[in-house]
Amino acid sequence: MPKFVVLHPMDDPVTIDEATPIAQKAKKMNTNVDAYWVGSWLQLNEEGKITKTLCEWNAVSPEAVLGEVKKVPELVVDAIYPIAKIDSEDFRSD
Repeated sequence: MPKFVVLHPMDDPVTIDEATPIAQKAKKMNTNVDAYWVGSWLQLNEEGKITKTLCEWNAVSPEAVLGEVKKVPELVVDAIYPIAKIDSEDFRSD
């Protein structure tokens, strides 16, 4: 299944504890086999608060991702990009 990254800016930086209910809501709403949330990376400021999230999704299309993300109005979408995921081990030469 194709992969996508969704960029979510935070207008006001929040702590991980403050963001947890939003993530729990996103996971609860995430029941569509055409688009599902895999995981996220958090961009933190010097105070350790989240300023942006980058969420990895598996989905049939960007539109399918957007349809799921819209179920959580607290999540602002800056952009959705198709991605390919590689691992450094893919380039190991023995």
